[in-house]
Amino acid sequence: MLTTLKGANAVLMFFLELGVLASVAYWGFTVSPNWAIKLLAGLGGPALFIAVWALFGAGGGANATIPLTGIARAVLEIVWFGGGAFFLYAAGRAAPAAVFALVFVVNAVLRILWKQV
Repeated sequence: MLTTLKGANAVLMFFLELGVLASVAYWGFTVSPNWAIKLLAGLGGPALFIAVWALFGAGGGANATIPLTGIARAVLEIVWFGGGAFFLYAAGRAAPAAVFALVFVVNAVLRILWKQV
């Protein structure tokens, strides 16, 4: 049973990662009425987040170019997932931003308790 829950928590983290990208893209496409700015922010924002995650956080650090551990990894995750919540909030979606942040906190606490980090 615990193994199944740990697996579900890992899958949840993957969907949270995708949610960060969707949040940044959503913000980007709503940030301005100008289509050039929408395209730049809506595509460039997620691209920047993808680059940072690939460099430092991919696969729990195992697949990262420069894997981070300990406090540095915790800061990366807080900035990454907090960024997802922040950009939802910046796009005028306060309730989904709060839910996103809460789900991340629950996921992170479970990963720490279950030694999935």
